[in-house]
Amino acid sequence: MTQIKRILVTGGAGFIGSHLCEVLLGRGHDVICADNFFTSQKSNILHLVGNPNFELIRHDITFPLTLEVDEIYNLACPAAPGHYQYNPIKTMKTSLAGSMNMLGLAKRCRSKILQASTSEVYGDPEVHPQTELYRGSVNPIGPRACYDEGKRAAESLFMDYHRMHKMPIRIVRIFNTYGPRMHPFDGRVVSNFIRQALVHEPISIFGDGSQTRSFCYRDDLVQGLILMMENNRNFIGPVNIGNPHEITIRELAEMIIRLTGSRSEIIQQPLPVDDPTRRQPDISLARKTLGWNPVVRIEEGLQKTIDWFKQTDISEYRPPTPFY
Repeated sequence: MTQIKRILVTGGAGFIGSHLCEVLLGRGHDVICADNFFTSQKSNILHLVGNPNFELIRHDITFPLTLEVDEIYNLACPAAPGHYQYNPIKTMKTSLAGSMNMLGLAKRCRSKILQASTSEVYGDPEVHPQTELYRGSVNPIGPRACYDEGKRAAESLFMDYHRMHKMPIRIVRIFNTYGPRMHPFDGRVVSNFIRQALVHEPISIFGDGSQTRSFCYRDDLVQGLILMMENNRNFIGPVNIGNPHEITIRELAEMIIRLTGSRSEIIQQPLPVDDPTRRQPDISLARKTLGWNPVVRIEEGLQKTIDWFKQTDISEYRPPTPFY
């Protein structure tokens, strides 16, 4: 019989967080969703409101939160460039002050806590594919540094709490993820391309589109997060969670045009500052330690995401920030 736990998910109304809340509720746990709704949507979790095991708290984790919980999934932080560059100081505060507040809560409650870190800690990598031993190539003063360096510093905080207080932490480095409930205006390539393709607008790629990414479907990622939290080997990470299938941005655009039956043409735009040229996770550690492996093929996942976009009224989403 599964032990019922009280689980806090910060950023729980977001794209990944809302699905994580669903899965945890499905396993019979009590789930508390904390979110300040800066980038997330209430519509993501409205269907969970009314579930006796679900509680929603509007809260910004840069301020302390007092609860009694057994586990904490710390997902709160703007993750798309347009969102995290909109208020870079706030982004850094979320990673630093937010992590300190959640670590303090976990220390008091003696609970396990998982940090949703990012592949952006590797920067524009000089090693390919990226293993957890690679220390990264990050510009600490560039426009992306508020997110990249914030997440790197958060990992440092987690490790120091673990070393000083023997806390049961978990660190997961999330690679590019897509799926239903993506914010249509988050500025990421999958959402941009689908939104443009569905209305037959030109699809904008940066540079010639030869840069690569590796895209993991939402359900696979959430399964990896839960396996990492629940592993009983006291494995704290960091661990890469992502799909190692590498694809160029141009190939992605062409695939989305084909799957949507779009008449969109591909046009080129200048490359953003510090945009990584290659990104592919080495997931050997996740396979060995967690028994985790992504199972959703990119065409299957893209079709599910396209179907969600088709039935979603994107006018209900807040307008994009000035950085789009």
